[in-house]
Amino acid sequence: MAQAWPNLSVLELFVAVVDEGSVASGARKLGMAQSNASRSIAELEADLKTPLLERSPRGSAPTAAGVLLADSARELLEAARRFNSVVRAGRSGEAMELRVGASLTIADMLLPAWVAELKRRLPQARIDVRVENSAQVIEEVQRGTLQLGFVETPNLPVRLNALVVREDELVVVVGPDHEWANRTRIGLQELAETPLVVREPGSGTREALQEVLSGYDVVEPAQVLSSNAAVRVAVAAGAGPAVLSELVVRDQLASGELLRVPFEGEGISRPLTAIWSGPRRLTGVAAELVAVAAGRA
Repeated sequence: MAQAWPNLSVLELFVAVVDEGSVASGARKLGMAQSNASRSIAELEADLKTPLLERSPRGSAPTAAGVLLADSARELLEAARRFNSVVRAGRSGEAMELRVGASLTIADMLLPAWVAELKRRLPQARIDVRVENSAQVIEEVQRGTLQLGFVETPNLPVRLNALVVREDELVVVVGPDHEWANRTRIGLQELAETPLVVREPGSGTREALQEVLSGYDVVEPAQVLSSNAAVRVAVAAGAGPAVLSELVVRDQLASGELLRVPFEGEGISRPLTAIWSGPRRLTGVAAELVAVAAGRA
């Protein structure tokens, strides 16, 4: 090869120095002698032909080039950790099974593609998927019944590890014959005062809507239904407006079965989040699936 691969151990040291604020502290974090750490950093700077640290009696701060290198090094080190965890899992055969739960929007619209990509990369992986609402997924992850969960609610217990894998847009939809069909904008106040077709309590979509309208007096819903499909059917039949993920109404909007009423001001988004308990750093198949979901694999 024309160019040698980077030395991951030296990059790990450099990131530790940047994070800890000094060569001595970075070396201590990794169990290295400070003299060896200083020599390794100096060799890295010589190889790259640019200073990476600004040294002072108070410690070491990264230069502009050092900041860029540290950011790229973190991504490279994380990929290497995932690679090692997958290799270990493949050798042991134990961690290639994954019990994952997903709330309905994610399970219907996103998870099948994520799992397909994961299986392409790891054909030996065995994924057991459970489809529940966000509250149920959170509960089962807390109990340890599920190793990994994907939820739509913005309300997460502090004791769970969480990583936002993408943002999801919420949209107001009505049937073609609804009085709002020709509206160009709808405000949150009017939305709160209108009986809506909503998902059941515990649904991530319902909780996201409640958070959006938390500053308003909200009237009783027109209907409470337990699936996105049922909400779509009710709205198309004229039961009332609904606020749903753009993902689950994309086809109906394209066909004209449902119409979108834009919000006044900026649109409304919510996080789609991977959750797990235990160690902060995921390993094995769970780490690989989260990386696929976040578009990092």
